[in-house]
Amino acid sequence: MNSSPFRLDGRAALVTGGASGIGEAACRVLTAAGASVLIADIDRARAEALAAQLPGSSVLILDITDEAAVQTALGGLPKLDILVNNAGIGLVGNIEETALADFQRLFRVNVEGTFLMTKHALPLLLASHGCIVNVASVAGLVGVKRRYAYCATKGAVVMMTRQLAVDYPTQIRVNAVAPGTVDTPFVEAYLEKYHKHEKEKVRAELNARQPVGRLGKPEEIAYMILYLCSDEAGFVNGAVLSIDGGWSAA
Repeated sequence: MNSSPFRLDGRAALVTGGASGIGEAACRVLTAAGASVLIADIDRARAEALAAQLPGSSVLILDITDEAAVQTALGGLPKLDILVNNAGIGLVGNIEETALADFQRLFRVNVEGTFLMTKHALPLLLASHGCIVNVASVAGLVGVKRRYAYCATKGAVVMMTRQLAVDYPTQIRVNAVAPGTVDTPFVEAYLEKYHKHEKEKVRAELNARQPVGRLGKPEEIAYMILYLCSDEAGFVNGAVLSIDGGWSAA
């Protein structure tokens, strides 16, 4: 048995949406495990503030929907062992409430962005026998009311994960985490946008939606990501691990 499990010493990791929420927690946890982390985000101020706290980390200001930018950024990396596709956006609405432009915007970020990052990171990951962790969602596993576009995109991320594991079973490992609702700026922005005058009421409802009775913590998701990146998870491939307080068990 490894006396110090889940170490990532000497490994290079890239986390999209790495400056806040689950991405920020992942950057912190992976750094603590010994990885050198590239914080990829569009928010330069937040990314640089985080990098200042994480030894060996660096910042990559990147729009993951811009193929030329992604290709240039990844083509300039000397090596990559770990890709965490975390960047994503949400939308509230059933199909009648969902405009085509918003539907396309969610697919552009959540699905095309994950595709572009994976496609252009693949040569580096094949060279290092590396791993990919996609941040999917419980919304990619079960229907969630008034999340038509979001469920569609996260369902796509789940299947992209499984398909890659089938195509590259011995060269890389590809897994996903499927969080329930996590206490992040993402959720705060949702409350501010859709429930400004009843934040505490809706926050209580969000807590109750998880059978354990509370929101997830970003670091709880980050530690599952760490496990999937580690040698201890060497037999885990094509898996979608729920971390949702029991939500999808019902």
